[in-house]
Amino acid sequence: MLNFTRRPSASPSTAPRAEGKELDGAERATFAAGCFWGVEAAFREIDGVVRTSVGYTGGRTTDPTYERVCSHTTGHAEAVDVWFDPTKVSYNDLLTTFWSIHNPTTRDRQGWDIGNQYRSAIFFHDPEQEAQAIASRDEQQAATRKPIVTGITPASTFYDAEDYHQRYFERQGRAACAVTLR
Repeated sequence: MLNFTRRPSASPSTAPRAEGKELDGAERATFAAGCFWGVEAAFREIDGVVRTSVGYTGGRTTDPTYERVCSHTTGHAEAVDVWFDPTKVSYNDLLTTFWSIHNPTTRDRQGWDIGNQYRSAIFFHDPEQEAQAIASRDEQQAATRKPIVTGITPASTFYDAEDYHQRYFERQGRAACAVTLR
């Protein structure tokens, strides 16, 4: 049976628990870069990432479901909440991964996935993340001819996606969604 109950993730000041222990000192980053399954898989591979969760953020409604987000009526993006140990991986390292796993020049699509839930966005949790995200975007823009359309906005409530979306590729024994078309 599928669980359609929505629950907001931990607040920026509250580190989550992972496998029975508190993630003291962990910091939070939130990214949207297309289908959240592949985005989560990419971030889970990084040493220093201690927890990921796929879900929905940046929208207008509370308690979104996958079906409502896909109906293009909520304004939410499919996103990944990343908790990381800053002594092992930096926010800039996470930004480097973010830019490398999707096409930031396509509005509301990644590959064959089309819709505003697949937009490219960085949801910052503090002014330092905002400054780093803007600098990173500007650096990326200097290296490409097409305009980057990635939104850089304050993080809002993050709603964990349904359980069947969490660690999807691990559960399915698959490695990726599809190749991003550039």
